[in-house]
Amino acid sequence: MSEESSYNPKKFAVIGAGPVGSIVAAFLARGGYDVTLCDVVPALLAPALDPGILLEGADNFQAKVTRTVTRIDDLAADPPDVIIVTVKATALPLLASVLESFVGDGRYVISWQNGIDTERVLSQSLGTRPVMRAVVNFGSLLLAPGHIKVAFHHRPHFLQELDPKSRDAAIGICRVLTECGLDTNHTDQIRNMVWTKAVNNSCMNPVCAVTGKTMAEVINDPILLNLVDSLLKEGVAVARGNEFTLGPDFYPFCVDYIKEAGHHKPSMLQDIEAGRRTEVDFINGKIIEYGARAGIATPYNTTLRALVKALESK
Repeated sequence: MSEESSYNPKKFAVIGAGPVGSIVAAFLARGGYDVTLCDVVPALLAPALDPGILLEGADNFQAKVTRTVTRIDDLAADPPDVIIVTVKATALPLLASVLESFVGDGRYVISWQNGIDTERVLSQSLGTRPVMRAVVNFGSLLLAPGHIKVAFHHRPHFLQELDPKSRDAAIGICRVLTECGLDTNHTDQIRNMVWTKAVNNSCMNPVCAVTGKTMAEVINDPILLNLVDSLLKEGVAVARGNEFTLGPDFYPFCVDYIKEAGHHKPSMLQDIEAGRRTEVDFINGKIIEYGARAGIATPYNTTLRALVKALESK
Protein backbone atom coordinates (compact mmCIF):
# COMPACT_ATOMS: atom_id res chain seq x y z
CA MET A 1 0.00 0.00 0.00
CA SER A 2 1.23 3.48 -0.82
CA GLU A 3 -0.38 5.26 2.13
CA GLU A 4 1.53 5.38 5.41
CA SER A 5 -0.02 5.06 8.87
CA SER A 6 1.20 5.41 12.43
CA TYR A 7 -1.47 3.05 13.78
CA ASN A 8 -0.20 -0.43 14.71
CA PRO A 9 -2.91 -2.61 16.25
CA LYS A 10 -1.72 -5.72 18.07
CA LYS A 11 -4.86 -7.28 19.54
CA PHE A 12 -7.91 -8.29 17.54
CA ALA A 13 -11.27 -9.79 18.40
CA VAL A 14 -13.51 -11.45 15.84
CA ILE A 15 -17.18 -11.70 16.75
CA GLY A 16 -18.74 -14.69 15.04
CA ALA A 17 -17.14 -18.11 14.56
CA GLY A 18 -19.05 -18.97 11.41
CA PRO A 19 -17.24 -19.35 8.10
CA VAL A 20 -16.52 -15.64 7.55
CA GLY A 21 -15.32 -14.97 11.10
CA SER A 22 -13.25 -18.14 11.15
CA ILE A 23 -11.47 -17.11 7.95
CA VAL A 24 -10.62 -13.65 9.31
CA ALA A 25 -9.46 -15.09 12.65
CA ALA A 26 -7.31 -17.71 10.91
CA PHE A 27 -5.50 -15.17 8.72
CA LEU A 28 -4.82 -12.83 11.66
CA ALA A 29 -3.63 -15.72 13.83
CA ARG A 30 -1.32 -16.98 11.09
CA GLY A 31 0.07 -13.44 10.88
CA GLY A 32 1.14 -13.67 14.52
CA TYR A 33 -1.48 -11.37 16.06
CA ASP A 34 -3.29 -11.79 19.37
CA VAL A 35 -6.75 -13.02 18.30
CA THR A 36 -9.82 -13.60 20.44
CA LEU A 37 -12.66 -15.46 18.72
CA CYS A 38 -16.11 -14.85 20.20
CA ASP A 39 -19.31 -16.82 19.62
CA VAL A 40 -22.30 -17.86 21.70
CA VAL A 41 -21.95 -21.47 20.49
CA PRO A 42 -19.08 -23.18 22.38
CA ALA A 43 -18.90 -26.04 19.86
CA LEU A 44 -17.86 -23.59 17.14
CA LEU A 45 -15.01 -22.27 19.29
CA ALA A 46 -13.29 -25.41 20.57
CA PRO A 47 -11.40 -26.36 17.35
CA ALA A 48 -10.12 -22.78 16.97
CA LEU A 49 -7.84 -23.35 19.97
CA ASP A 50 -6.82 -26.92 19.18
CA PRO A 51 -6.04 -28.11 16.54
CA GLY A 52 -6.76 -24.69 14.99
CA ILE A 53 -9.03 -23.31 12.26
CA LEU A 54 -8.58 -25.28 9.04
CA LEU A 55 -9.12 -23.53 5.70
CA GLU A 56 -9.38 -25.56 2.49
CA GLY A 57 -10.05 -24.53 -1.09
CA ALA A 58 -8.94 -21.15 -2.41
CA ASP A 59 -6.79 -20.87 0.76
CA ASN A 60 -5.18 -23.85 2.50
CA PHE A 61 -3.69 -23.63 6.00
CA GLN A 62 -4.44 -24.14 9.70
CA ALA A 63 -3.97 -21.61 12.50
CA LYS A 64 -4.77 -21.45 16.23
CA VAL A 65 -6.32 -18.35 17.80
CA THR A 66 -5.02 -16.97 21.11
CA ARG A 67 -8.24 -17.45 23.09
CA THR A 68 -12.00 -17.86 22.76
CA VAL A 69 -14.94 -16.37 24.67
CA THR A 70 -18.68 -16.98 24.56
CA ARG A 71 -19.77 -13.50 25.70
CA ILE A 72 -18.93 -10.13 24.20
CA ASP A 73 -18.85 -8.79 27.76
CA ASP A 74 -15.76 -10.95 28.33
CA LEU A 75 -13.81 -8.70 25.97
CA ALA A 76 -14.23 -5.74 28.32
CA ALA A 77 -11.63 -6.97 30.86
CA ASP A 78 -8.80 -6.54 28.34
CA PRO A 79 -10.30 -4.81 25.30
CA PRO A 80 -8.80 -5.49 21.87
CA ASP A 81 -7.55 -2.71 19.63
CA VAL A 82 -9.81 -3.79 16.77
CA ILE A 83 -13.09 -5.72 16.84
CA ILE A 84 -14.21 -7.29 13.57
CA VAL A 85 -17.93 -8.08 13.44
CA THR A 86 -18.81 -10.99 11.17
CA VAL A 87 -22.17 -12.11 12.59
CA LYS A 88 -25.41 -11.74 10.68
CA ALA A 89 -26.63 -8.16 10.43
CA THR A 90 -29.81 -9.05 12.34
CA ALA A 91 -27.74 -9.30 15.54
CA LEU A 92 -26.27 -5.80 15.24
CA PRO A 93 -28.58 -3.73 17.50
CA LEU A 94 -28.03 -5.99 20.52
CA LEU A 95 -24.33 -6.41 19.79
CA ALA A 96 -23.77 -2.66 19.44
CA SER A 97 -25.38 -1.96 22.81
CA VAL A 98 -22.91 -4.34 24.50
CA LEU A 99 -19.87 -2.94 22.69
CA GLU A 100 -20.86 0.56 23.75
CA SER A 101 -19.67 -0.13 27.30
CA PHE A 102 -15.99 -0.58 26.40
CA VAL A 103 -15.30 0.72 22.88
CA GLY A 104 -13.59 4.05 23.51
CA ASP A 105 -10.86 6.25 22.10
CA GLY A 106 -8.27 4.39 20.06
CA ARG A 107 -10.38 1.27 19.63
CA TYR A 108 -12.22 0.42 16.44
CA VAL A 109 -15.11 -1.76 15.29
CA ILE A 110 -15.32 -3.02 11.70
CA SER A 111 -18.53 -4.20 10.07
CA TRP A 112 -17.15 -7.12 8.01
CA GLN A 113 -20.60 -8.14 6.79
CA ASN A 114 -23.01 -8.38 3.91
CA GLY A 115 -25.81 -5.90 3.50
CA ILE A 116 -26.52 -2.19 3.27
CA ASP A 117 -26.11 0.25 6.19
CA THR A 118 -24.75 -2.29 8.69
CA GLU A 119 -22.13 0.26 9.75
CA ARG A 120 -24.88 2.79 10.43
CA VAL A 121 -26.54 0.43 12.89
CA LEU A 122 -23.24 0.22 14.80
CA SER A 123 -22.67 3.98 14.71
CA GLN A 124 -26.10 4.65 16.21
CA SER A 125 -24.76 3.22 19.49
CA LEU A 126 -21.01 3.78 19.15
CA GLY A 127 -20.85 7.05 17.23
CA THR A 128 -19.03 7.35 13.92
CA ARG A 129 -15.45 7.77 15.26
CA PRO A 130 -14.71 4.08 16.05
CA VAL A 131 -16.78 2.49 13.27
CA MET A 132 -15.44 1.25 9.92
CA ARG A 133 -17.00 -0.64 7.04
CA ALA A 134 -15.45 -3.37 4.91
CA VAL A 135 -16.49 -4.95 1.64
CA VAL A 136 -15.08 -8.46 1.30
CA ASN A 137 -14.87 -10.77 -1.66
CA PHE A 138 -14.78 -14.42 -0.67
CA GLY A 139 -17.31 -17.21 -0.57
CA SER A 140 -17.21 -19.81 2.18
CA LEU A 141 -18.98 -22.79 3.66
CA LEU A 142 -18.77 -24.24 7.17
CA LEU A 143 -17.97 -27.95 6.70
CA ALA A 144 -17.66 -28.52 10.47
CA PRO A 145 -16.77 -26.34 13.46
CA GLY A 146 -13.37 -24.81 12.72
CA HIS A 147 -13.27 -26.38 9.23
CA ILE A 148 -14.03 -23.97 6.40
CA LYS A 149 -14.23 -24.45 2.66
CA VAL A 150 -13.12 -21.25 0.90
CA ALA A 151 -15.06 -21.54 -2.37
CA PHE A 152 -13.44 -18.45 -3.87
CA HIS A 153 -11.25 -15.57 -2.70
CA HIS A 154 -11.11 -12.54 -4.99
CA ARG A 155 -8.58 -10.10 -3.57
CA PRO A 156 -8.44 -7.27 -2.60
CA HIS A 157 -11.02 -6.38 0.03
CA PHE A 158 -11.84 -2.76 0.90
CA LEU A 159 -12.15 -0.73 4.10
CA GLN A 160 -13.19 2.81 5.01
CA GLU A 161 -13.67 4.76 8.21
CA LEU A 162 -16.96 6.57 8.88
CA ASP A 163 -15.22 9.55 10.51
CA PRO A 164 -12.33 11.21 8.61
CA LYS A 165 -10.49 11.52 11.94
CA SER A 166 -10.07 7.72 11.92
CA ARG A 167 -8.46 7.60 8.48
CA ASP A 168 -4.96 6.91 9.82
CA ALA A 169 -6.26 3.97 11.86
CA ALA A 170 -8.15 2.56 8.87
CA ILE A 171 -4.99 2.67 6.74
CA GLY A 172 -3.05 0.92 9.53
CA ILE A 173 -5.66 -1.82 9.79
CA CYS A 174 -5.55 -2.30 6.00
CA ARG A 175 -1.79 -2.74 6.23
CA VAL A 176 -2.09 -5.42 8.93
CA LEU A 177 -4.79 -7.34 7.07
CA THR A 178 -2.77 -7.22 3.86
CA GLU A 179 0.38 -8.44 5.59
CA CYS A 180 -1.64 -11.38 6.95
CA GLY A 181 -2.84 -12.36 3.47
CA LEU A 182 -6.28 -10.73 3.56
CA ASP A 183 -5.24 -8.09 1.03
CA THR A 184 -7.28 -5.00 1.96
CA ASN A 185 -7.18 -1.58 0.33
CA HIS A 186 -8.25 1.67 1.91
CA THR A 187 -10.98 3.46 -0.06
CA ASP A 188 -13.16 6.56 0.03
CA GLN A 189 -15.91 4.89 -2.02
CA ILE A 190 -17.16 2.28 0.43
CA ARG A 191 -20.88 3.07 0.11
CA ASN A 192 -20.71 2.70 -3.67
CA MET A 193 -18.87 -0.61 -3.15
CA VAL A 194 -21.45 -1.77 -0.61
CA TRP A 195 -24.22 -1.10 -3.09
CA THR A 196 -22.32 -2.76 -5.92
CA LYS A 197 -22.01 -5.96 -3.89
CA ALA A 198 -25.52 -5.77 -2.40
CA VAL A 199 -27.23 -5.37 -5.78
CA ASN A 200 -25.22 -8.33 -7.05
CA ASN A 201 -26.27 -10.39 -4.00
CA SER A 202 -29.88 -9.23 -4.16
CA CYS A 203 -30.61 -10.92 -7.45
CA MET A 204 -29.17 -14.39 -6.78
CA ASN A 205 -29.33 -14.95 -3.00
CA PRO A 206 -33.12 -14.81 -2.48
CA VAL A 207 -33.83 -16.91 -5.57
CA CYS A 208 -31.50 -19.64 -4.28
CA ALA A 209 -33.00 -19.33 -0.80
CA VAL A 210 -36.57 -19.73 -2.02
CA THR A 211 -35.93 -22.52 -4.53
CA GLY A 212 -33.23 -24.43 -2.61
CA LYS A 213 -31.11 -24.46 -5.75
CA THR A 214 -27.40 -23.70 -6.08
CA MET A 215 -26.28 -20.72 -8.13
CA ALA A 216 -25.43 -22.92 -11.12
CA GLU A 217 -28.83 -24.63 -10.97
CA VAL A 218 -30.58 -21.25 -11.00
CA ILE A 219 -28.48 -20.06 -13.93
CA ASN A 220 -29.33 -23.16 -15.95
CA ASP A 221 -33.07 -22.65 -15.46
CA PRO A 222 -34.28 -20.10 -18.07
CA ILE A 223 -37.32 -19.02 -16.06
CA LEU A 224 -35.33 -18.47 -12.87
CA LEU A 225 -32.55 -16.73 -14.78
CA ASN A 226 -35.15 -14.30 -16.12
CA LEU A 227 -36.25 -13.60 -12.53
CA VAL A 228 -32.62 -13.00 -11.50
CA ASP A 229 -32.26 -10.56 -14.39
CA SER A 230 -35.38 -8.64 -13.33
CA LEU A 231 -34.12 -8.37 -9.74
CA LEU A 232 -30.75 -7.16 -10.99
CA LYS A 233 -32.25 -4.45 -13.19
CA GLU A 234 -34.51 -3.31 -10.35
CA GLY A 235 -31.57 -3.04 -7.96
CA VAL A 236 -29.53 -1.10 -10.52
CA ALA A 237 -32.40 1.36 -10.97
CA VAL A 238 -32.73 1.94 -7.23
CA ALA A 239 -28.98 2.41 -6.73
CA ARG A 240 -28.74 4.92 -9.54
CA GLY A 241 -31.95 6.63 -8.41
CA ASN A 242 -30.21 7.28 -5.08
CA GLU A 243 -27.06 8.49 -6.88
CA PHE A 244 -24.83 5.57 -5.90
CA THR A 245 -22.11 4.92 -8.47
CA LEU A 246 -22.10 1.39 -9.88
CA GLY A 247 -20.16 2.15 -13.04
CA PRO A 248 -21.26 2.15 -16.70
CA ASP A 249 -20.58 -1.57 -17.23
CA PHE A 250 -22.04 -2.84 -13.97
CA TYR A 251 -25.00 -4.67 -15.52
CA PRO A 252 -23.00 -6.71 -18.09
CA PHE A 253 -20.33 -7.35 -15.44
CA CYS A 254 -22.96 -8.81 -13.08
CA VAL A 255 -24.49 -10.93 -15.82
CA ASP A 256 -21.06 -12.39 -16.66
CA TYR A 257 -20.25 -12.89 -12.96
CA ILE A 258 -23.54 -14.70 -12.33
CA LYS A 259 -23.10 -16.99 -15.32
CA GLU A 260 -19.68 -18.08 -14.03
CA ALA A 261 -21.02 -19.08 -10.63
CA GLY A 262 -20.65 -22.73 -9.77
CA HIS A 263 -22.59 -25.09 -7.53
CA HIS A 264 -22.19 -22.73 -4.58
CA LYS A 265 -24.92 -22.22 -2.01
CA PRO A 266 -25.05 -18.51 -1.14
CA SER A 267 -25.32 -17.52 2.51
CA MET A 268 -29.06 -16.85 2.35
CA LEU A 269 -29.75 -20.43 1.27
CA GLN A 270 -27.33 -21.75 3.91
CA ASP A 271 -29.27 -19.80 6.54
CA ILE A 272 -32.65 -21.12 5.40
CA GLU A 273 -31.37 -24.70 5.43
CA ALA A 274 -29.95 -24.22 8.93
CA GLY A 275 -33.15 -22.64 10.27
CA ARG A 276 -31.50 -19.25 10.85
CA ARG A 277 -32.73 -15.76 10.13
CA THR A 278 -31.32 -14.39 6.90
CA GLU A 279 -29.93 -10.99 5.95
CA VAL A 280 -32.72 -10.36 3.45
CA ASP A 281 -33.82 -7.21 5.32
CA PHE A 282 -30.35 -5.70 4.90
CA ILE A 283 -30.13 -6.64 1.20
CA ASN A 284 -33.48 -6.78 -0.61
CA GLY A 285 -35.22 -4.94 2.23
CA LYS A 286 -32.82 -2.01 1.88
CA ILE A 287 -33.38 -1.89 -1.89
CA ILE A 288 -37.11 -1.63 -1.15
CA GLU A 289 -36.45 1.13 1.42
CA TYR A 290 -34.19 3.15 -0.86
CA GLY A 291 -36.57 2.57 -3.77
CA ALA A 292 -39.33 4.25 -1.79
CA ARG A 293 -37.01 7.21 -1.11
CA ALA A 294 -36.44 7.71 -4.83
CA GLY A 295 -40.01 6.95 -5.91
CA ILE A 296 -38.97 3.74 -7.68
CA ALA A 297 -41.25 0.71 -7.53
CA THR A 298 -39.61 -2.55 -6.38
CA PRO A 299 -42.13 -5.34 -7.04
CA TYR A 300 -39.52 -8.07 -7.59
CA ASN A 301 -37.53 -7.30 -4.43
CA THR A 302 -40.76 -6.92 -2.44
CA THR A 303 -42.00 -10.33 -3.58
CA LEU A 304 -38.73 -12.18 -2.99
CA ARG A 305 -38.24 -10.57 0.43
CA ALA A 306 -41.75 -11.70 1.43
CA LEU A 307 -41.08 -15.27 0.29
CA VAL A 308 -37.77 -15.45 2.17
CA LYS A 309 -39.40 -14.06 5.33
CA ALA A 310 -42.13 -16.71 5.01
CA LEU A 311 -39.47 -19.43 4.95
CA GLU A 312 -37.69 -17.85 7.94
CA SER A 313 -40.83 -18.17 10.04
CA LYS A 314 -40.71 -21.95 9.63
